Parts: sequence; structure tokens; C-alpha cells
Amino acid sequence: MKQNIKYLFEPKSIAVIGASNDAKKIGYSLVRNILAGGFPGKIYPVNPLGGEIQGLRAYRDIGEIEDEIDVACISIPAPKVLDAVKRCSRKGIKFSVIITSGFSEVGNTDEEKAIVSYARGHGMGILGPNIFGLYSSAASLNCTFGSEYVSRGSVGIITQSGAIGLAMIGKTAAENIGLSAMVSVGNKSDIDEADLLEYLVPQNQTKIILMYIEGVKDGEKLARQLKKAAAVKPVIVIKSGRSEKGALAAASHTGSLAGSDEVFDHVMRQCGILRAESIKDAFDWCDFFSNNPLPRGENTLIITNGGGIGVLAADACEKYGIQLYDDTGKLKDVFSPAVPAYGSAKNPVDMTAEAKTRDYNAAFEAALKLDKVHSVLGLYCETAVFDKENLSDMIATNSARFKLQGKPAAFSLLGGESTTRDIQSLEKRGVSVFDDVYEAVSPLGAMYFYYRHLADQPGPIEDAPVDVDAIDAITLQALKKGRAFLFSHEAQSVMTSAGIRVPRSAIARSIHDAVKLAEDIGYPVVLKVVSKDILHKSDAGGVVLDLLNRDEVIDGYEAIMRNCRTAVPQAVIEGVEVTEMAQHGTEIIAGARKDNIFGPIVMVGLGGIYVEVMKDVTFRALPLDRKEILRMIKEIKSYPLLLGVRGEKMKDTDGLVDAIIKLGSVIQKCRHISDIEINPLLIYEQGTGVKAVDVRILLTKQAKDEWQRA
Repeated sequence: MKQNIKYLFEPKSIAVIGASNDAKKIGYSLVRNILAGGFPGKIYPVNPLGGEIQGLRAYRDIGEIEDEIDVACISIPAPKVLDAVKRCSRKGIKFSVIITSGFSEVGNTDEEKAIVSYARGHGMGILGPNIFGLYSSAASLNCTFGSEYVSRGSVGIITQSGAIGLAMIGKTAAENIGLSAMVSVGNKSDIDEADLLEYLVPQNQTKIILMYIEGVKDGEKLARQLKKAAAVKPVIVIKSGRSEKGALAAASHTGSLAGSDEVFDHVMRQCGILRAESIKDAFDWCDFFSNNPLPRGENTLIITNGGGIGVLAADACEKYGIQLYDDTGKLKDVFSPAVPAYGSAKNPVDMTAEAKTRDYNAAFEAALKLDKVHSVLGLYCETAVFDKENLSDMIATNSARFKLQGKPAAFSLLGGESTTRDIQSLEKRGVSVFDDVYEAVSPLGAMYFYYRHLADQPGPIEDAPVDVDAIDAITLQALKKGRAFLFSHEAQSVMTSAGIRVPRSAIARSIHDAVKLAEDIGYPVVLKVVSKDILHKSDAGGVVLDLLNRDEVIDGYEAIMRNCRTAVPQAVIEGVEVTEMAQHGTEIIAGARKDNIFGPIVMVGLGGIYVEVMKDVTFRALPLDRKEILRMIKEIKSYPLLLGVRGEKMKDTDGLVDAIIKLGSVIQKCRHISDIEINPLLIYEQGTGVKAVDVRILLTKQAKDEWQRA
């Protein structure tokens, strides 16, 4: 795919199967747009009636064409598509672009699989089905049934939604955003976003990549490609399916899974991808990146003629992670000449409502010359005293000067009809201007996110030695007994084999055993029921904590047996686990799992009994370097607890990082394990390590099914 994908975007010849002279049909629009776009290669309309279509000779069958064909665009009824694909494959066509719908998106998966299977068997790639086509400025190719006119530029768009993609063609033209490419992927039966990135990332005409995604089928492949892409150029993603209902709608619409939005969000951030909340945000960011250089440093300066709007901008900067330049002494020296005595030479620089064009020019000139200022936000509130006729030219001139100096600049103008007209005029002149302060700050925040991503060099991938043979022996024993999970003592043995400390424990089969084990381990101890029929031990009364002596162990053992036989009468109880009562520490939840979308991932967050309520957790896809794991830990809201609060000493963050590395190694190397969850993982004072108190391990469904069949 990597070697041939260029033919999809830059073909020398194209056939349109289903071409038509009927203006109401998609086959007509496809031929019309290819012609109107100025495609320099050969165009072959294919229609069973033959004759002539829009001035071109029409062929009755693809086999009639003697010349070599790079791409076939198919727009015929769904039942006829498989036969057309077979004919194209026999012809040696490199790619088939299937416009036709009526496949997996409506449950017709078998037909779709047959198409892909045959095409792959003959070395042909499939784009679609259920798409509107593709546009490529490099080939002057508009092979879509959308607008004839596409504005050329530097933004490459990949979209899973045909309707949104078609609307984007018109929207980009209206927003003065030029396209280098626009590709619809539809059902992603064969070619997906990751394959298309193989072309768009190294392509010089594409400076920014925008993707609309509904569902991800191969998250590991996509994440690998996105990491490579974000190292070269900004990638903006809009992902629908954020809500539960949205996720279900996305799955039914495209035949693919939306997956966990939280995991998707965190993996995108890990890859350096800019995730936009809306199409408007995405277009604003594309426009800003297209029209501004990357900053050379973190310091932003706000210049305004209104104190209130300046405060709003400062609030927005905090929200979007923008650092304001705060050297008050330097600011006073540099900006006092442009600010009246009752103004403010701090940041925001407030020139007051009496400011004129000359005052703005003086302030912008000072910001331009100040090396410690790396980006600028220019704000304007309409006033009666301002020389309004000069506003548009003043902003355009200063915007251009900032760009030449390598300083991105965004402007926000607030006012009436004349101000609105100025905004529209400035937009056409390539100025990043908005009528809302937050909308002006948002794209600058996106740019700084990307700036930091580029500046952050990843470290070496971290791994940990794991006794895979010992762990496999434990998991295989459970599978032989028909269990899809490990008992607590088995899970603790897995942790020991991975090098993670656990409390001392053993299984008691009687009250006498429980007392003897408790005395060997040392008080206080915890008792937990051991039963494959009781997963949630606490809910069944199967856990007793903080037992201090022989009598309490006897009472606790009897209480567990009584409670569990009452709560789950049919349960087979194999014994009671006697465990050391761990010393108090900060409770963290840590885990790893084989995600359906992104493969092996790790998780960390606030632990304890309120995990599901607080949901203070974060995720990362493997493999990981140590810096990324530490960044992951710092993302959780409860991170300050690890720094020490209310007189407590700093906790062993390095020990937590080590534990996450070890969990990642287990989930990657041990094929039978699907999920690991430690809650709580107790974090002790710096240098004293961590301890996994309660460990839950699930086994893969595939492994269980294999054993049941055997």
C-alpha cells in the first residue's frame, strides 16, 4: 500500500463505471467534475450502452479499454459491484473507488468482504464503499459528486462521513481554506485513514491534515501513523461518538465501532493530535495554522483598548494553556509610551477606550521588537473616538509584519455592522480575526499544544522483565478449570512474577487453618472469600478487614461463610484467603488491558471505593517511554496527593511509574490475560515503593473458548 498509494491520488488514467449523460445521476456528476477540474490524464466513461458521454467515448465494459488504468471509480447498484470489481481486478487496475452504498453500513457485510477479498487477492486496493469520492490538487482530480469548484490550498482532509465531507468542500471555499486533498473513506473495508496518511504526510502540498472520524477499526495501526504524522505537520481530528448514543449511531452508520471516547481522547493527546470539539473549531485551527508561523517561544502578549475584553482574553489563555508574558518591569519600560497614565502597561496592555490607530501601531511595534514576546492577541472594542476608517488596514499591516517576524497573531474585534464588515474583509486578506475572544484564543492554544509536542523529544521505550512462563502456568490452570478470571491469590502471584510487591497471603480451608495463617503472617489481617461464583466479594459480605487477634479471625471466618451462603446460595466456596493488612498509603488505581480498538493500553487514576464516581483516570497506548508515563500521572486531578498534602511527605512517584511499566509488560507478553486492575495500589513515601493490595485479572475470551473447545 505504501508503495502504490500515490497512484490513488495522482493517477495517469481513470475509468468511471456507471458514467451517465443523465444529470440526475451520480455517474454524470463524477464525469462532469473530473472534466471541470482539469484532470490532465485519460478519462474512460464506462456504460453498457456505449456511445458518447459528455463528449467522451463511452465503453460498454472495462475490458474493452486497451490502455492501462490506474483508478476505477464505481457508481452502479450494489448487487453489480462485485462483478465490476472482478473485471477491474482482471484488468490490472490498481485502485477501485466505490461510491455505491448498501454494504456493511446497512448490514450487508458478506458482500463487502467478498469484494475486498477478491480485490486483495489480485493486488487491487479498495477505497470505500459508501463514499463521495476523492479530490487531489496534485493531479487536478475532482473525482467526487460534490461541487465542481474546489479551492486549492494546503489542507488535506480525510472524512468518514460522505455528507459532512461534501459540505466541507463548500465550507472550506467559503472560509478561504484551500484544499490539497479531500478523501472519503466510508466503510473503510480496505483502505483506511492510516493508509491515506502514508501519502499525505510526506506530500509537500499538504501542510495541515484534518480528519473526521466516527469509528476506528485498527487503533494500533492508526496510532502508529498519527505519531509519525504529528512529528511532521499538525493533524486535527474531529471524532464523533463521544456520547453513548452518539457511539451507537456511529456504529450503525459506518459499520465500525466508536470505542471508548475517553481512551480515544487520551491516545490522540499522546500522539500529539489536536482534537477539535466542533467543525467550526477545526476550520478555525486549520485557517490559523495556514496563515501563521509556529511560535519560537511560550510568551504571549495581549494588546487591547478595553479592560473587560482583556480580562476575558486572559481567562481564555488560562483555559487553552497559553502562557502570558509577565515581566512587569520590562512591560512598563516598553509599553508606557503607548499607554496613557490611566491605562495599564501590564499584560494585558490596556490602551483604554481613547486609543487610536497610532496607539495600536505603537503598541504592536513595541511587541514586534520585544524578543521575549513570541505571539500576540490584538483586541478591539468599537468606540466613538476611534478612527474607524483605518481599522482594517492597520490590523492587516500589523498581522503581516508579525508573520514575517515569526510571531503568530490573532485578533478579536467587537462591535456593530461596520466592525463585522471589517472582520469579513480581513478574513479574505488572510488575517486570523474573530468576533469572539475565546474563538480568537482557541487556535493559538491549539498551536501551542502542537509547539510543545514538537519540542518534547520522546525517551527510550520502557520495558520490564516478566516471568512469562510462571504467569502462563497460573492462567492455564484457571482456564483448565473453566474460569475466565484469576482468584485473588493467583492474581497476587502474577504480580509477584512481574516484580510488583503484594501483601503476604495464603488460603485457609478451615477455621483452624485461618488462625494458624494469621499468626504466621502477623496481625492485623484481612479475610476474603475464594469462590469462582463470587466476583464482587464485598457485596456478598465476603471481606472482613483489620482483624487483630485469634478470636476476631474465628468470628470473621464464620461471618464470611454465613454471609456468602446467604447472598449466593449456589456458590462453591474453595476457602478463605488470609492476607496481611497493608500499611496505609495513598490509594491509586492502576491497570492494563487489551483494548478492542487500540490494543494494549495502561491506566492510572485516583483509587479506592469512589473510582467509578470520581472517574479521575487517564489512559495511554503501549509502548511508552518513562516521560510519557509521568505525564500521564500528572494529568489526573488527584496528582497533588502524590506530592504530599497537609504535612505528608512526597510519595514514591518513581515507584508508581515502575509499576505501570511492569503492568504494560505483562499485558503485552502474556497472551491469556485481557485485563489487570489494581485497586488500591498503595503508594508510600518516596523511596519506599508501592504495594498492590487488591488485584483483579481477567482472561481473554479467545483463550477461554480455545480451552472449552479442547
